[in-house]
Amino acid sequence: MQTLQIFKKIAWRIGAALAGIMVFVGGAAGYYADALPDHYYWEADKPFSIAAALPVTISGGETTVPVSQQAEVRLFGMIPVKTVALTAVAPTEVFVGGEPFGIRMLMAGVMVVSLGDVTTLSGDCCPAKDAGIAVGDVIQEIGGRQVSCNADLQTAVSASDGQAVPVTFLRGGVRQTVSVSPVFSSVHGCYQTGMWVRDSTAGIGTVTYYLPAENGTVRFAGLGHAVCDPDTGEQIPLASGDVLHADVTDVLAGCAGRPGELRGRFDTDSAIGTLLSNSASGVFGVLSALPHPDRDPIPLGYQQDIRLGEAEMYTTVLGDAPAAYTIEIEEIHGGASGTRNLVVHVTDETLLEKSGGIVQGMSGSPIVQDGRLVGAVTHVFVKDPTRGYGILAENMYAQTASELCG
Repeated sequence: MQTLQIFKKIAWRIGAALAGIMVFVGGAAGYYADALPDHYYWEADKPFSIAAALPVTISGGETTVPVSQQAEVRLFGMIPVKTVALTAVAPTEVFVGGEPFGIRMLMAGVMVVSLGDVTTLSGDCCPAKDAGIAVGDVIQEIGGRQVSCNADLQTAVSASDGQAVPVTFLRGGVRQTVSVSPVFSSVHGCYQTGMWVRDSTAGIGTVTYYLPAENGTVRFAGLGHAVCDPDTGEQIPLASGDVLHADVTDVLAGCAGRPGELRGRFDTDSAIGTLLSNSASGVFGVLSALPHPDRDPIPLGYQQDIRLGEAEMYTTVLGDAPAAYTIEIEEIHGGASGTRNLVVHVTDETLLEKSGGIVQGMSGSPIVQDGRLVGAVTHVFVKDPTRGYGILAENMYAQTASELCG
């Protein structure tokens, strides 16, 4: 009788342990189903692995290049977690940047940055606002005339002689047309619509990587996020743009609640390259030559190559020569879009002393881990300048590949 009771207790404990294991495994599978990305790149002829605390494997893929396919992620090689898209790619090498560069952009149209009343003999009004135009809209045509600068806008409005004119603009990428009736300003003595616009912008950023092309030119990627209008926060549509040589002359150190910034100068008289696109994942363009041909290229890293822990950030805080500074990758968030895939923490005492951490102008600073380019810095935490966000290098490279194919 006593022996039977002992066996029952053992069986109960085994059952409880198995139930606990099943709950744990089920919870782990659910966690990885949410935490792991829905798409992976797989370098041909290279063993595929996913950095995770528990053994996570992927099966069903072929390494034929190029090919996109479905594959299954499994926990412990047995328990299905999720089905993902898997793209086999050829190994890619890039030249790491870290240098500052100047940007001079002309918009594809003019962006509305402010709306205000026009004073007339019969009272104040804002024709543009009354017609439905809003701050952030990009005006492209007025009265059938293309608008590429503020002078074009003023000329078209004056030519209306107070008659209603069609105004075509972009809002959120959607082209719209409304009718606006300019009014005569008793203050300025001309016809106005009540909208103030911007047609260009300039600034400084950091190069993430270079990629020599077959024709002898060099593709480059930088910033890791789009160039946006400082007043509206809207992404600027690019008509044309130049890349300028830049030097960092000073750095305003950041502190909690006040982001710092790199201060520099660039030569506006001669361009060293051309901007091709201003996208959500950065700015991309072409240079006439590789700035530092003596450097060795390094492999492009993908999300599955990244681990939590120490890495290096290449950036410039004086002159035009970048240096490597130690950081920690604290969080990894998947996804083929967005600019906040990584959370990084600056731990290098030298950089902390010079800048307080991440400052404006460091956007695009490459992140290297285990000899691979895995990302680029994009934003600083306003409340803690030692921390910031980063974009995955694979997301930036996807735009470069698109430009090359285009």
